[in-house]
Amino acid sequence: MGQFQFKDFLFEVREQQICLLSFGGFKGVGGQFAEVQISGENKDTHMGVKMVNSSEGNRLKYLSHTQSDERLEIVQRSPLVEVKTTFVAYMGTSSVRIYTEIKNISSQEIVLEESSAFVGACLGSNEVENSKKLHFYKFLQSHHAECQPRKASFYEYGLHKGNIESQKRIAFANIGSWSTKEELPQGIIENAQTGACLMFQIESNASWYYEIADKGGEYYVYLGGANLPFGGWSKALQPQESYRTPYVALATSDSVDGVIGEMTKFRRQISAKNTFDAYLPAIFNEYMHLSWDSPTAEQTAKIAPIVAQTGVKYYVIDCGWHNEEPGNIVYPFVGQWKESKARFPEGVRKTTDFIRSLGMKAGLWIEPEIIGIQCQEMLDYYDDSCFLQRNGRKIAVMNRYFLDYRNGKVRAYMSETIRRMVEDYGADYIKCDYNEDCGVGTDYRAFCAGEGLEACADAFYSWIKEMTGKYPQVVFEGCASGGMRMDYKMLSAYPLLSTSDQTDYLKYPYIAGNILSAVLHEQAAVWSYPVGVGEIGLPLDSKYDKKWVLEHITDERIAMNMINAFLGRMHLASHLELLSEHQLALVKEGVEYYNSLTAPKKTALPYFPNGFTSFGEEHIVAGFKTAEKIYLAVWCLGGDSTVTTAIKEPVKGVKIAYPSHTSTRASVEDGELQVTFNGVQQAAFIEIQL
Repeated sequence: MGQFQFKDFLFEVREQQICLLSFGGFKGVGGQFAEVQISGENKDTHMGVKMVNSSEGNRLKYLSHTQSDERLEIVQRSPLVEVKTTFVAYMGTSSVRIYTEIKNISSQEIVLEESSAFVGACLGSNEVENSKKLHFYKFLQSHHAECQPRKASFYEYGLHKGNIESQKRIAFANIGSWSTKEELPQGIIENAQTGACLMFQIESNASWYYEIADKGGEYYVYLGGANLPFGGWSKALQPQESYRTPYVALATSDSVDGVIGEMTKFRRQISAKNTFDAYLPAIFNEYMHLSWDSPTAEQTAKIAPIVAQTGVKYYVIDCGWHNEEPGNIVYPFVGQWKESKARFPEGVRKTTDFIRSLGMKAGLWIEPEIIGIQCQEMLDYYDDSCFLQRNGRKIAVMNRYFLDYRNGKVRAYMSETIRRMVEDYGADYIKCDYNEDCGVGTDYRAFCAGEGLEACADAFYSWIKEMTGKYPQVVFEGCASGGMRMDYKMLSAYPLLSTSDQTDYLKYPYIAGNILSAVLHEQAAVWSYPVGVGEIGLPLDSKYDKKWVLEHITDERIAMNMINAFLGRMHLASHLELLSEHQLALVKEGVEYYNSLTAPKKTALPYFPNGFTSFGEEHIVAGFKTAEKIYLAVWCLGGDSTVTTAIKEPVKGVKIAYPSHTSTRASVEDGELQVTFNGVQQAAFIEIQL
């Protein structure tokens, strides 16, 4: 049948098999793009735990394909399974979304052990010299240290030709319900010789796996969900029953910034949308460096009028509006989600109505997937079938049990909880947190723990989609101890999502300076806490009064806190009532300028003129770019007080947009931006007119 093309993908039908020859700037001899391993069937390789050379991958025969401008479906068949791989194109971007369906066409039950969403076997030769030219960017994660890209060559990873192929993989397997606790489900492959770049993402809110390795002298990339060796996943299929993999997405370009831009355009088309969030309003949240886990009606009544003066549109009361137990011990007791009479004696509704009377909308926090192990009311209400279990016992982590959203009783109670929060307590905004990882999964009502985790993650996702559809006037925020579930399955459900719980404003630039590679500007919630002092989790010591704040909280510190949040979504926090009139005016100016960025953010693409940053670097430059302007956050955390970066585009003018009154100076000469501060631990936000 010969060759055919879909977007940047070139296929060839050879006799009875179909191969992918190239995508984007990557070309090779070609190979299959689907792998399926079935229990008991021969995996024809001795190359360790690589996913290729699966039992069915080597037996798949081309059956048919159908194609339009937006969609390509390719059907292959082995004696046991029919495999349909679907490619979906998106307008205005090189990005393509892919998934694979595996159908049991035999007369007996089969058990899947591995199933790819996509395999691209055309990254080039595994010869040593070529391995030095191919680079891979991993996006490392940790609590308070999210989105930390690291670049190394295939050669440096140890992946190069020793024999025809190697045992080595560049790989990562997330295992558990925190989908991004150690690494983001994305990566960039760059050919340093040609400039060609490929970016992938895996859309899974649970376990997932990627692998870059070699087969038959050629490099490939394998993308998918959990599997048997990495995630304890298997899936039993009865005759004519099917399984569908998670979505993955691929983007191609001729530069790292370019390929992130293509993925950004794609993400805008699949991200969750909320009409009331469309103007990207600034949000105040009481948790960070303020109420922590112990909000009260009295404290909110004191803080909210000050916050209203800044121009913030949402005021969120975080953990502690519920339960009678003190905030420092509350978590083992949570789960009822009923208002605390101890902290809100006249009811939460009186406080949320007060917030609205100030011209802001009110928000409340919830952790909907757990109950505390000492929450007797809910333990009496729920039976064991309502919980994630392993080996016949409820899974307990950090004094919480995990709810199973496949259970109708769970969904009914939690749906009523959301109704109560919205209609009775007056929540216009709901922050959905998730502070634990359940591990490999649940074997209750499942073939195995990994398959149970996938089913439960899907069930919770469908419930969240149901709630956002039922209450379109309510903004739902996703959070998982910060950015521990920062994947684009959850970002297709939540219009915005926490990027970190980092508590130190001098460390947040290392996250904010990279975050646009992982999350849309419109969705990336970043904390800003101008009065970020005191002991974490405890009420502010009385020594931190207005006089102390005036003497110790500098304008530069306030400005950096505001700038930290300019690239994404501002989540203002801390004891603003302690600021002087002048200091509060600097916060107000920051909120006003942040609001002015809404329009450009809707179309802007990420811009990293100095590349990615990492913890410990002294100078950070990151921003976004439209056709008319470059918007840059510039941080000087140490070293020389002048920060420089190359600007390739022709420049008409440059200005410091925030703070408006500053001794910092910025100029562009001979293609180089220079920003000179009067010291270190300072930041400025720059606009460059093109």
